Amino acid sequence: MGLVNGFLEIERKERPYEKVEARLKTWREFIHPLPPAEVGKQGARCMDCGIPFCHNGCPVNNIIPEWNELVRRDRWRDALEVLHSTNNFPEFTGRICPAPCEAACTLNIDDNPVTIKSIECAIIDRGWEEGWIKPVVAAKKTGKRVAVVGSGPAGMACAQQLARAGHSVTLFEKADRIGGLLRYGIPDFKMEKHLIDRRMRQMEAEGVEFRTGVEVGATLAVKSLLEGYDAVALTGGAEWPRDLPVPGRELAGIHFAMDFLVPQNKRVAGDDEARAAPKGTISAKGKHVVVIGGGDTGSDCVGTSNRQGAASVTQLEVMPRPPEKENKALTWPDWPLKMRTSSSHEEGAERDFAVLTKRALGTNGKVEALECVRVAGAGGAMKEIEGSGFRLKADLVLLAMGFLGPRKPGMVEQSGVALDARGNVAANVQDYKTSIPRLFAAGDMRRGQSLVVWAIREGRQCARAIDEGLMGATTLPR
Repeated sequence: MGLVNGFLEIERKERPYEKVEARLKTWREFIHPLPPAEVGKQGARCMDCGIPFCHNGCPVNNIIPEWNELVRRDRWRDALEVLHSTNNFPEFTGRICPAPCEAACTLNIDDNPVTIKSIECAIIDRGWEEGWIKPVVAAKKTGKRVAVVGSGPAGMACAQQLARAGHSVTLFEKADRIGGLLRYGIPDFKMEKHLIDRRMRQMEAEGVEFRTGVEVGATLAVKSLLEGYDAVALTGGAEWPRDLPVPGRELAGIHFAMDFLVPQNKRVAGDDEARAAPKGTISAKGKHVVVIGGGDTGSDCVGTSNRQGAASVTQLEVMPRPPEKENKALTWPDWPLKMRTSSSHEEGAERDFAVLTKRALGTNGKVEALECVRVAGAGGAMKEIEGSGFRLKADLVLLAMGFLGPRKPGMVEQSGVALDARGNVAANVQDYKTSIPRLFAAGDMRRGQSLVVWAIREGRQCARAIDEGLMGATTLPR
């Protein structure tokens, strides 16, 4: 590394946010990029640490110190090449990844890690702006046909890698647009969708065929896919939401998070209300919103509710409030358990921890309040605290308590694949093969709900396994 004292001489500087009052008026991204010269200085903070723990912290094993150094030397195009060598879509991860690489950074021992995520995003955004990113077309075709089912980050990564290996790839998506979770699960204020469209155009030029509105297991049989293709990759995600089995659950105004988030993304995309919300409009405008679940999906519900004009937003989490700061000696370089406040929380939300919802209350079939109780302990040892019950006003309740795995009706049941103990499609990370010949699985459908960056990793590795299975050898990276 060229500037061994950079971490001592240069302060960490993150990308600034638009002010809350301004960003709540729009659905656009609100993070302002740093000037290239400042990004170069931030890259110079990457120390010659000997063992780059950030490599293992990153699920796709990004070669982080190398592209930090290249940015420091103003060799942006070379940095882009290194970045793309491990990650098909850095513009996605540079916006929505929680950055476990930064948690693993040696400088995080002092709570001052390199701004890896910001640098990654700056590299890829400049690559597009400068026109450096072109289709990577295979030198020759293999004559093999592969179907990829599900166009989220795992499916997109798998399809792109297979096309670059020379296979004829068709990517099937049951929704009306490509992108899966990226398109409809993540709000535009976190990641605008023209980023997906741009990658689609690149993938089309590389030979990927996109087919939307095709639900495998319903409008198209799994058997037909296996008969028409040499291999099939299942990358359909984990879409089965965890429910809240309490009295009053049937009251109007209680919805799964995705039933709230997806229509809003469709509105932003330009769909009219009939197309965006065919089952009826769910709006937070003027309502007291309660979000149950403290993860990323819950945070997205908070940000969306505030932009829709909610009267108030409260987020409940059944687990205890995490510590403000982790014990470095016990956790570093692993992902720490600590209090995390998202940009959506900063926009306005009450957060309450160690709260269990016992009942939903309402009149005329509409929810009006939640009956809650405080709990102590965790997991199976969690107990209600006597006399701690309270009521919370709620006109709209959004269930964001995670996902239990892939939906079983349709494709999963029809395929006959074996499931693991958690209800996910059973397949290992060596060959990604399911129990059915020529049928592979990757991403959240295989591993359970996880991060976009993990989905990209699995999609890439699954593509390598398919290529090796079809051709007897492969040059695709893991």
